[in-house]
Amino acid sequence: MEDRDIRAALDLHWAASDANDFEAEHQIYQEDAVLEYPQSGERIRGRHHIQASRFAQPNQKRFTVRRIVGAGDLWVTEFVLSYDGKPSYTVSVMEFKDGKVARETQYFADAFEPGPSRARWVERMGQ
Repeated sequence: MEDRDIRAALDLHWAASDANDFEAEHQIYQEDAVLEYPQSGERIRGRHHIQASRFAQPNQKRFTVRRIVGAGDLWVTEFVLSYDGKPSYTVSVMEFKDGKVARETQYFADAFEPGPSRARWVERMGQ
């Protein structure tokens, strides 16, 4: 699969995620895909289990992609995932095999106030 095809599949995946289109969102995964959340120590095996776990999530979710980088079988998406309006800065690392995601690892970070010790060298970013 060409890089442009994978990029198009990722664009569709994240747009479907934001639209809560659970069927389209999970077409990117292989049947035996593995999803890991290192911070909570969770591993979910299988596309249908990944889909079911996300469908069961009770919060209102919104996805704002900041950037996607990658080539070949390794792609990284940096995005803001908002749960009920509260942003969580997120990185998704997707490993592709035969044009579909075989493994994904997601890392989450909550916003925090900037440290005053570095204030004179910093400019505030828009979210």
